[in-house]
Amino acid sequence: MGITEYIQLVFSDYTLRTITLGTAVLGAVTGMLGSFAVLRKQSLLGDAISHAALPGIALAFLFTGSKDTNILLIGALISGLIGTFWIRGITSKTHLKSDTALGLILSVFFGFGMLLLTFIQKQPNANQAGLDKYLFGQAATLVESDVWLMTIVTGICLIVLLLFWKEFKILLFDKDYAQTLGFNTKIIDVLITSFIVLAIVLGLQTVGVVLMSAMLLAPAAAARQWTNSLGMMVVLAAILGAFAGIIGTGISATQNNLSTGPVIVLVASVFVLFSFIFSPKRGLLFKQIRLIQNRNDLELQKTLTFMYHIVEDHDDISHPHAIRILNNFRGYSKKGLRKLIDKNYVVVKGEMWSMTPKGFEVAKNLYNQNGKDD
Repeated sequence: MGITEYIQLVFSDYTLRTITLGTAVLGAVTGMLGSFAVLRKQSLLGDAISHAALPGIALAFLFTGSKDTNILLIGALISGLIGTFWIRGITSKTHLKSDTALGLILSVFFGFGMLLLTFIQKQPNANQAGLDKYLFGQAATLVESDVWLMTIVTGICLIVLLLFWKEFKILLFDKDYAQTLGFNTKIIDVLITSFIVLAIVLGLQTVGVVLMSAMLLAPAAAARQWTNSLGMMVVLAAILGAFAGIIGTGISATQNNLSTGPVIVLVASVFVLFSFIFSPKRGLLFKQIRLIQNRNDLELQKTLTFMYHIVEDHDDISHPHAIRILNNFRGYSKKGLRKLIDKNYVVVKGEMWSMTPKGFEVAKNLYNQNGKDD
């Protein structure tokens, strides 16, 4: 299937349109909420919550005997919230760090969930087949009602973010200051965490327990490389998450035997890699370019300073003795010398080169400035 045919099918085929919209909305809401998890240095939180939701899915099936998506997701939501509050309890009531608590809850809940799934699989009931789709996700099972549910949750999250934006922002960057202003930081913290849990639970059907944390973190991590503004980061993360869902779904639909969830995660990972390399402020490429530029500027400054020390003792800058010393100076590169010539700091005549009055003044100011700094 080509790209053109895929675009036509998005508007004409119910299943493909539903999956595309669902993954786009999921990417937007997880990217938006993932920004707060990344900035709060709770990157493992998404992984812990998604794994903690697994026993809730299994228990919901055991208690109800139904594979209705809404019932299973309610079980996942309850289990995820319990796991989240246990993490908070462990970190607040014990001396264990947050990463230890996250790893503990992740492994215990996931192990319990796998145990329950194994138990269910051995039951003489054919209805239990298919619960393992929540491990790795199965976007093809999305229906219109699921998309509407994701859209409603996204809308609610957006409204809450707009209403409590100031409180969220203060809590995020200075919790102690928020407390001095009289804000109930515990309620605000619980509100943010609860929405993160809700977003993760909504994505289990599409991406699965194992990969859901990547959907939460990758768009936010990519967005963080491009901006220092929280508002811009949230918007950009939502856009990147939505595009990851759309592009991933498109690749999966146009190729054979490619699962949608893993492809979406890989696309989001490409966004992260691209951002890490090419973002203007934090990208590795531009950091290297700035490093080279700073090194060249330092070399140029050292050359000018050396010249100044020689020339300052001579009344005539072009004194033959000074010129001979300058010509014997080897602390410069040819590229650096060309820059000095282009800036009219140095004049080269044949094999002889000397400072111009302009270059002397620049070197003098540079020397005086360095002397004051010292």
